[in-house]
Amino acid sequence: MKQFLPEWIPSSAILLALPHKDTDWAYILPEAMAQYKRLVEALAQEGVHVLLLCPDREEAENLFQPELLKEITFVEMQYNDTWTRDYGPITITKHGDLRVIDFGFNGWGLKFAADQDNQVNRRLKEKSVFTKGMYRNETAFILEGGSIDTDGEGTVITTTRCLCSPNRNGFLTKKEADEQLRKRLGAQHVLFLDYGALIGDDTDSHVDTLARMAPDNIILYVGCRDVDDPQFEELLKMRAQLTMFRNAEGNPYNLVELPLPDAIYDENGERLPATYANYLVTDNVLFMPTYGQNQKDELAMQTVRIAFPNHKIVGVDCSTLIRQHGSLHCATMQLPLHTLSFR
Repeated sequence: MKQFLPEWIPSSAILLALPHKDTDWAYILPEAMAQYKRLVEALAQEGVHVLLLCPDREEAENLFQPELLKEITFVEMQYNDTWTRDYGPITITKHGDLRVIDFGFNGWGLKFAADQDNQVNRRLKEKSVFTKGMYRNETAFILEGGSIDTDGEGTVITTTRCLCSPNRNGFLTKKEADEQLRKRLGAQHVLFLDYGALIGDDTDSHVDTLARMAPDNIILYVGCRDVDDPQFEELLKMRAQLTMFRNAEGNPYNLVELPLPDAIYDENGERLPATYANYLVTDNVLFMPTYGQNQKDELAMQTVRIAFPNHKIVGVDCSTLIRQHGSLHCATMQLPLHTLSFR
């Protein structure tokens, strides 16, 4: 019996990767490094250990105050980009035993180079970072961490646009995608969102930009109240579909609407896919992306308290992360307790 583990269980560490000159951050590398330093520090200051990929350990160590180094494990590694959510390991249990699954990653449907990213998990295994015997190679199947979410009780939520994308695993039908999630993750109940694409999103509608599962039968989702926003209709359709979803027992979900950030544009005037759904939740702290929009940022942080009333909510400015079309959750991947050989 397999089970896909929820994000909020205790973790050994959170996996991140520092920007470097050969990533897409090169044109704003100092700003990007400051962004990742801010994110790593936010985690470490809350006692969350960070497993940090970097091209040069000594250079990376010099970024941080000495008192924080005890909460950071540096691993020298080659990688194409910094979005560890999508190429990092996905953790499940099988008959109660932890398994670190290495799914294939092909640059979000062959959009970007991913030859190095696709080897990160295998290299971590070769460096004995994972607990011995936990690693499983399933790279023949493409599956990104940002494309799936779970309540930890057998239900998985995903999007049709991503899981049925022809450039990932061929032209999978919904039924075939459902079967794969049941086979590979142990899903017992699968929810497919058909709507909700954000402008500027190059992941083919990752669910972690749109709707997130939470304890107590809650789904947090991104809503839009501005009828003049070009995303209004798409997000309204998504909300309507969410109201029709039922859990494994046949009951409706408690829906909690997150605000949509005010539109953010890049240097070319293109809209970026800013979203408050892209948060990271640990066992006692929830890290919320903020975008320098005081009222919206505060509203988002207060809203998630509905689903996580006992968590500390920590805002992290992600104004630079969004410039590469990602945010806080995209840049992180949780590694549950006992998955690492040294923690």
